[in-house]
Amino acid sequence: MTEELNELLRQLRRSYLPRQPVALGCGRRPALLVVDFIEGFTNPASPFGGPWDGAVKHTAELLRIAHRRNVPAVFTTVEFDAKDAEENLLIRKAPAVAALLRGSPLASVDHRLPRHPTDVVISKKHGSAFFGTDLAARLAAIEIDTLLIAGCVTSGCVRASAVDAAQYGLRPLVVREAVGDRSPLANEANLLDIEARYGDVVTIQQAREYLTSSPRRG
Repeated sequence: MTEELNELLRQLRRSYLPRQPVALGCGRRPALLVVDFIEGFTNPASPFGGPWDGAVKHTAELLRIAHRRNVPAVFTTVEFDAKDAEENLLIRKAPAVAALLRGSPLASVDHRLPRHPTDVVISKKHGSAFFGTDLAARLAAIEIDTLLIAGCVTSGCVRASAVDAAQYGLRPLVVREAVGDRSPLANEANLLDIEARYGDVVTIQQAREYLTSSPRRG
């Protein structure tokens, strides 16, 4: 980041987060939530692809650990039906995303992310991974109390999912190196907001250690 950006963030932190935020900490039963790391958002050839190769790489590492530890992993994808073009306000606001049609290769999980037969893939049409989906019920059924969150974009679907996680009583742990946004300032400002009001922002090393130390499932 440029020095100018760093100074903006320092000013924001001083005024917005003057004291150390309260940490929610790690629960006993984690799951890994990968928000919208789909080909439409991660492939440079896509009209709305973003520069998130590093975040995808870190997410792949977390998935491999989760699979070894039998920690549940959930992917979200964005898929629209033809009728949504007229009914969905997110499409009206950003018409280009209508290209994410159900069954399109653009709506598939990034091919670089390792998958396990037990992984869950949830299709959504809105920002939060919880809105209009059965994610909360799925997590409650297996007594999950903590979500490690990776994906894109930090200012949109990642933040919305972290907010809803907290509202459902789940501890949101957003992994700094495993999320991305098109704007570095938006990325950092939203991580700051999440840390101040909704969850914890953790490093990739902290996420590794948490997954590795969690009781092995199964």
